[in-house]
Amino acid sequence: MARNQLGVLDALDVAKTQWYHFTAIVIAGMGFFTDAYDLFSISLVTKLLGRIYYFNPDSAKPGTLPPSVAAAVNGVALCGTLAGQLFFGWLGDKLGRKRVYGITLVLMVVCSFASGLSLGHQPKGVMATLCFFRFWLGFGIGGDYPLSATIMSEYANKKTRGAFIAAVFAMQGFGILVGGIVALIVSSAFDHAYNAPPYSVDRAGSTVPEADYIWRIILMFGAIPAAMTYYWRMKMPETARYTALVAKNAKQAANDMSKVLNVDLEAEEEKVQKIAEERSNNFGLFSREFARRHGVHLVGTTTTWFLLDIAYYSSNLFQKDIFSKVGWLPPAKEMNAVHEVFRIARAQTLIALCGTVPGYWFTVAFIDRIGRFAIQLMGFFFMTVFMFALAIPYHHWTLKPNHIGFVIMYSLTFFFANFGPNATTFVVPAEIFPARLRSTCHGISAACGKAGAIVGAFGFLYAAQGKKEADRDAGYPAGIGVKNSLIMLGVINFFGILFTLLVPESKGKSLEELTGENEDEPSQTELSAARTVPE
Repeated sequence: MARNQLGVLDALDVAKTQWYHFTAIVIAGMGFFTDAYDLFSISLVTKLLGRIYYFNPDSAKPGTLPPSVAAAVNGVALCGTLAGQLFFGWLGDKLGRKRVYGITLVLMVVCSFASGLSLGHQPKGVMATLCFFRFWLGFGIGGDYPLSATIMSEYANKKTRGAFIAAVFAMQGFGILVGGIVALIVSSAFDHAYNAPPYSVDRAGSTVPEADYIWRIILMFGAIPAAMTYYWRMKMPETARYTALVAKNAKQAANDMSKVLNVDLEAEEEKVQKIAEERSNNFGLFSREFARRHGVHLVGTTTTWFLLDIAYYSSNLFQKDIFSKVGWLPPAKEMNAVHEVFRIARAQTLIALCGTVPGYWFTVAFIDRIGRFAIQLMGFFFMTVFMFALAIPYHHWTLKPNHIGFVIMYSLTFFFANFGPNATTFVVPAEIFPARLRSTCHGISAACGKAGAIVGAFGFLYAAQGKKEADRDAGYPAGIGVKNSLIMLGVINFFGILFTLLVPESKGKSLEELTGENEDEPSQTELSAARTVPE
């Protein structure tokens, strides 16, 4: 038990679920809704961008983005996200969670809107401005990861903390789903309004001019939900754990949480001062003491997130290619550009509705019952199983009667990603590190995840250059082919199982018990054995 635990933190740990918990979930969650919408909506319009800006009048084929341009358009936001996670994670520990929180949202709103206004008379100009704004959009999105997770973990009580953090992250599923729905509505409206021909080109030899509005509207829509929550995000008080344990302001922490919890709390200034003087708790990120207490855990959170995102983002970004390969999407020459967007959005919306969104909310329901460790291990295991089940008899799934079975099993990989490591890798780093390093360590873990996403996005795209152009047109996401790509992802998920063994269980304990703060001699054994937390 924490020797010097503050009353205000005890009050937060034992507080019953109240309205402010749900308010915090919605405020933080809308940021993640926007994050997912912005990051994944680009995969809905990349083929359209190729048709509009890279049409070759001397070719009978629809235009396609060159591999280098496709890699940049798909991956530049991920690069910005990685940088934002590191920068804003560090800044959140230096300046406070709330002071930095508004900056990330403003970046997301402005750059999301600006992405749809990408200007230029030539394709290179349009793609360059699009990539510029999407990098800074990603930078803002990156800041949302450590700040939202840390704020939610520091507001929550210890019994339902996992569910609250997971609920924030679960809004990502709705962002992916709404992205598909918006694309369906916009493309359907234009498809019917202009009665586009069934082929990819019009009489002028290029995609209908109105198609240029579609991708811009889809990308710009992401600014709306983020802008709607700015006022409420700025109204949130700073978390008591930052105010008391990092800023050393006991009076402010007590005042803020008295209003939030509707109780009278004492400002324990002497106890805060005593905690501040404890040398054993003042170690830095690069110290031997941090390495001894939390080094293995940081290795665990970074490696598992890295491996998970290679599989998760590559699967998401290349759904359209896999759908083409199994026949869910007809060849591009059989559809006009507008209808192609509709068909891609419809397929991705079905995957999100049937697999992605339910998986997130299963995690919310069970994470505080069966624990983070069990859910993460189970998720990686089933992702491995389903990837191999798709890959080994791959030619069986490409036969037309088996296409539905393929899509069902493919959906199950997303279900167990989200009822598994995609949620838990976000939750755990917000719980097991000290308050003054919590946002930084979460940012480092998340940045390693985005490094994995970049490997998935750039690596698979550049591998496509090693394959014959006819094969790429047929729908291969990589030069090694769909089958071998799925095998590789299965192997990556298997390694995720192994590295999960380095991650401690955090169910049912206060943050201070997990981190060893406010104790005489924090026990490393207690953390390492935390998977056996009694009910």
